[in-house]
Amino acid sequence: MAVRLQHVSIPMPPGGQAAARAFFGEILGLQEVPVPPTLSAARLVWFKMGDTELHIFTDEAPNARSARHFCLAVDDVEALRARLEEAGVTVEHTTPIPGRPRYFCRDPFDNLIEITTIESDYLQDLDLRAVNPQETKAS
Repeated sequence: MAVRLQHVSIPMPPGGQAAARAFFGEILGLQEVPVPPTLSAARLVWFKMGDTELHIFTDEAPNARSARHFCLAVDDVEALRARLEEAGVTVEHTTPIPGRPRYFCRDPFDNLIEITTIESDYLQDLDLRAVNPQETKAS
């Protein structure tokens, strides 16, 4: 059985649809897709990201700031950083991952989003002895 991520759902406060469209549609460039007619389009905004969807739902009592996040892989992480900063979005620097330049930002509803570009597989450059010192003792 094949398993893949189909969608990610994140909350927005009541009345947040215009801000969702501005941030995810205009700034990030995601394509909005219609909400199925069986669901309440007044409470939802959906976007397409390749084969994956982003579902933004109305939450009457959004929870406090959290480190929970999703990650968007983009072709040019620095060009998007410039667009975000130009739009007044604060970009948060973080611990680097080899081959994956990255940073975080928050959407208008305080959801945390990681932005990255996958330049190489960090596992190829990983010194496994540093990760698992027991293997070097056996050698």
